[in-house]
Order: sequence, then structure tokens, then C-alpha cells
Amino acid sequence: MRTEDVLAAIATGLWRWDNASGIVSLDAEAARLLGLPAEPVRLTEAAVRSRFHPVDWNEIDGVVNLAVAEGTLAEARLRIMDEHGRVIRTVRSRSKPLIEGNDYQLVGTLQEVAEQQPGTAARTPITGDWRRSREAFLLDAGRALAEARSTAEVLRVAASLSMPGFSPDGLAVFGVAGERLTVIGHHGHSEGDEGPFSSMSLDTDYPAAEVARTGRAIYLPTPEEYLRRFPMTWPLAQRFGRRSWAFVPLVVAGRTMGAWMAAFKHPVAFTPDERSVLTTVARMLAQALARAGVAESERELSLGLQRTMMPVLGPGIPGIQVAARYVPTGGGLQVGGDWYDMIRLPGGSSRTGQPGTGRIALVIGDVQGHDVRAAGLMGQLRIALRAYASEGHRPDAVLARASRFLYGITDGDDEDGNGGGPRFATCLYLEVDLETGIVDIARAGHPDPAVRMNDGTVLLRPTAGGLPLGIVPDTDYPTTRLTLEPGETLMICTDGLLETGGHDLDSGWERVRKLLESHDGDDLERLADALVEAVHGPGSHHTTGPLADRREDDIAVLLLSRRPAGTAREAPRRTLMTIAQAEPERIAEAREQVRQLLHDWSDEDQLDAAVLMVSEMVTNVLVHTDGDALLVAEVACGEKTRRLRVEVSDGSDELPHRRHPGEMASSGRGLVLMGMLADAWGVDPRGEGKAIWFELNEPGSEEGLG
Repeated sequence: MRTEDVLAAIATGLWRWDNASGIVSLDAEAARLLGLPAEPVRLTEAAVRSRFHPVDWNEIDGVVNLAVAEGTLAEARLRIMDEHGRVIRTVRSRSKPLIEGNDYQLVGTLQEVAEQQPGTAARTPITGDWRRSREAFLLDAGRALAEARSTAEVLRVAASLSMPGFSPDGLAVFGVAGERLTVIGHHGHSEGDEGPFSSMSLDTDYPAAEVARTGRAIYLPTPEEYLRRFPMTWPLAQRFGRRSWAFVPLVVAGRTMGAWMAAFKHPVAFTPDERSVLTTVARMLAQALARAGVAESERELSLGLQRTMMPVLGPGIPGIQVAARYVPTGGGLQVGGDWYDMIRLPGGSSRTGQPGTGRIALVIGDVQGHDVRAAGLMGQLRIALRAYASEGHRPDAVLARASRFLYGITDGDDEDGNGGGPRFATCLYLEVDLETGIVDIARAGHPDPAVRMNDGTVLLRPTAGGLPLGIVPDTDYPTTRLTLEPGETLMICTDGLLETGGHDLDSGWERVRKLLESHDGDDLERLADALVEAVHGPGSHHTTGPLADRREDDIAVLLLSRRPAGTAREAPRRTLMTIAQAEPERIAEAREQVRQLLHDWSDEDQLDAAVLMVSEMVTNVLVHTDGDALLVAEVACGEKTRRLRVEVSDGSDELPHRRHPGEMASSGRGLVLMGMLADAWGVDPRGEGKAIWFELNEPGSEEGLG
């Protein structure tokens, strides 16, 4: 008698499911159990699926995948539906996967089982509370593991998992290092318990070692089963007093990277549902560990690159304080094109001419892009700038040579296809005389520097500039000079400090200005930390800018302060800027500088008058002379009085004279306005040229400071 006839006599049908072709073959009894004519038939997977309850089909799909992964039997209870969606019977399926390369066939049986008693369906593994709890648990576990960013966090999440109905009390994660099994982490054990397992050969007769070798899970429901299968290492496990063990492979992209052990103090039968939960957790755990490993490798590489590419601003330069920060915030490799540098220049002070360390250069810049290419170009450009500075070139010449260098090493990227096209870089180069405080600045498309004065006033110092480095081979970079007084702090930064968090340059500067004003200016390290924290820390989420997107970018910031010579109130506020004939638009910057200098002036009318007179004085130079205008504004502070003095000088020997313009005249009122608005004013001839000046005493000052 044929096997099919014997099985039909006991109401058991045979079926074969070919995963590669999607064809299911049924014998006559299997077809009858599925509500089809009792004759052998070959159907598509979709046709067979239509005969099962949808919930049960999802269940068997997971059970089959588990059986294929473990090489075990797939067992499930399934409800059969007719064409009208009514349940006509319940069958039990048992099948064995036959794996053929990347495909498999399932060969199994179908047998009708008795209907469940009313009220019990809610407690079956397929539709019951346990299944819903399992799904909720897996969702929570997946979310928690996906958010873990380091191996330690992944292990903490794994230790906190509370599986529905069969929570383990002991966990261990094993990794593979060469031919050795190592313990990555464990939970539920005492310190030192991992000793015997910490470096074990993969050939050892131990469940985790066999799982790492074969990639197949091992379930040991009883101590007797453990002893029977692994007698050599049973004594190591016996002392922990556990009753059941599951060793599940950690597989990522088809590669077994280790094993996960879940040990229980109560007996566990390891039903298909329970094995499915353990296997799913193991897959999520493996993915989380792989992500964490990649992230940790990237962080280690980033830190190495940062240590290599960023200078160490150590002590040893008398008379100054220096602090700097670099924070990668743009994601990816966590290293980009931002950099800073401090260079000791050759020769002595420009004032004494004696050998020593009287001059330094400060450099900050940003190479276009946030990738390995940008980091490589940044390293080359930083070395080139150091070389040009060390040769003794002035700031404008240093940037001109650097621009030619960057253009030369990126211009061929379009032709060879290896560099992703030409790159440019913004840069700010400052040469600082530490004795006099004179700072000469050359700027290549970079944000302007800022100065915090002794009394907390913060000024953004507009500087003349040229194109970013690398755009054209020959570019001029005009030099701007300012004086850093003792006790004042100079800040230079990349645009990441200003724009991160949805800000543009204007709103970002206001955020940074408030922080600089609120700081006492003494501890630059604390100030640097505060600047980064305000932009990159938790508080930045409450100070988002007006832009819809929260831009993230690298942050580089460099602070320099001269040691104060006296008390903060003794040092005057002072700003200095040059307005060239070719840059009349900078008159607006001059007006803004005066407004910033008088930010706390008590008389608003006097402030408006000062701005108006500055505009008239500078415009007069640009219109009536052939040279540039040099603006110097200073607020001198006494115990009870303050005085503003503004001086605009030029190279013309022709002195201004008072005119009497008619009602319709468009000019000629400058000196008239100064006579009406200023407390004092005058014109001083110089050796070359002249200077026109005015003074305003803040209300409450009767004699001023002179």
C-alpha cells in the first residue's frame, strides 16, 4: 500500500511548497482539507493563501522562516476558510525545510484537529493575549535597540528586556575574534563569572562556540539535555543553577558575528513561538551591535583625525590666553573641512625688533563639503598656510598663495573624476603683535571676527575681504588693521557656530553676542565650552532660529585674550575701521559700529546724532578726496562720566570749511550739523593729511574727561 493511501486513511494529507517557484503541490487528502475537490492539484502560493485565515497565514510565515533559519520542524495550527470567509475546519501543519542553496522546499503534512471550545480562542498562541504581548514587546525592543549608539548602550538595553511569559534571568553576548570566542557583555552574573568563557577556542565543546561555528541555534530545555550534549562544559554552567538555555546566533549580512545566550531559572519548552521571539531579538541585537561597532570605529577614526589635524594650543606664550574648540555636528564620518591653527611667526615684535615670540598668526577656515575629501584638503591647506606664514609673508600674501595652492590641487578634479569637482575654502588669517595688540586681518569669504571689550561690550569687526580660496588662481586680499586692548577678547569662528539650529548669520550672531556679553571674559576655556553648549547642547533646542530647517554643521571657534593691564573700567572702548574709495557701501558698517559701541548709551537722541555725524564725515572724505577714510571711535569711561570721541582722518591736506547751503542744496551741511549736535568738534592737520573729530558727553557729565 502506498504511503499516500495510509495517510489518507487517517485523514492526513501531504503537501510540498517550492519557495523558488511559488508553487504548492497537494495530494487529494490535503486538497480536501483545504476545501478543494479531493484530487491532486498544483496551485500558486496566492491561491493556497486564500484558503487560510489571514492571522494564521502571518503566523505560519514567521514559523517557516524560523524553521528555515534553525533547520527544525515548522508546526502551526491553521484555520481553513471557504469562499465566503467562514471557518470550515482547523488543521495542524508539520513540515520540514529542505534547503537547496538560497532556496528551499517545505515538505509536510496536514491533519484535521478538533475545534476549540468556546471562549478558549483568545488564549491560543495564534490569536491570544500572549501573541499581542509578544508583538508589543518586539516593537519596544526594536525601538530601544535602534536608538542605542554604543556597544555599552546595546548591552544595557538587552539586559533590560522583559520577554512576555519567559523572561531570562541571565544573558551573555559572545563575539568572535579570530579563532577565539570572547565575552562582549553579560547580565545576571557576578563580577568575574565570565572568566572561564572570556577567551575560549571555537573548537571547544560549548554551546556558544558551536553556534558561532555553525550559525545554528541550540536550545537546551533541561539540565539533562545540556549534560547529554555538552558534557565537557556542563560543570561550568551547572554552578549557576539554571534550568533552561537558549544559544542563538548573531547574524549580520549572512555572517555569524557571535552568539547570544538567554538562561532561565525556570523550565522553558522552547515552543516555536518562544523560539521565534528569541530569534527575532537576536537578529535585532546583532544589527544593533553591528551599527554600534561601526559608529564606534567612526568615532575613533574621527578622534584620531582631529588629534592629527588640530593643533594643541598649549601654554608658554606670555601675555595671552588662547582657547579653541572643534565639534563635528554634521553626521557621517564626524570629520569635515573646518579647522583652526595658531602659528608662532618668525622674528621679534614689530615694535622692539628683538628676537622672541612677539607675533603669532591665528587661522580659521572651512573647506567646502563634509566628507573625507574635505578633511584631506583641509589638512593640505593647513600645512600650506603654515609654510607661507613661517616664510614671513604678510596676511594678504599668505592668503593669495593659499588660494593659488588650493586652486592648483583641485582644478583637475573634473577631468580625472576622483575629486568630485573643484572645492573652495573660506578662511580668516590674523597676524597679532602681542606687545602692541595690533591685529592685521586678511579675509577670504569668511565670517568677520568679533571683539569683547573689558566692560562686556561686543563688537563685530567688519573687515575687507576677497573671494574664498581656490575659486580663481590670482586674487587680492586687502588687509584690515585693528587694535586689541589689554583685557579684550577676540573671537573667530566658522559659520557652524552661527548657523547651526535653523539660524542665518544675523540671528546666529545675535545668539552668540548675548552669550559673549554675559560672560566675564576671564576664563576662556569656560567661555569656549559655553559657546559650543549654546549651539550644540540641549539648550540649543530652545533657541532655534527663524529658518524652517535646523541646519547642522561643523563648529570651530578660536578665542584670544591679552592679559589686562589694569581694571576693566580704566580701558576705553575703541573701534577702528577703514572705508576705501571703492567701498562706499561700508559707510553703513561704520554707522552700525558706532551703534554697537554705544549700545548702553543713555541718550537715544545723542546716539542718532553720532551716527548721523559719522555718516557725514566719512561721506565727505569719499566725495571730496581721492583717498580712503580711517574711522576711530572711542568711549572713555571715568567714575561718573563717559565721553564719545570720533575721529575720521584722510590723506588730503585740504581743510574743510563751513558753507551756507541754500534750501535746495544737497550737500554742504556737514560742519553745520556738527556745530549743532556735537559738544565739541574740530579739524586737526596731520603730517600727511588731516583729521576731523567730534565729542559727545553722556548726560550727567558736565566737564567730560578732558
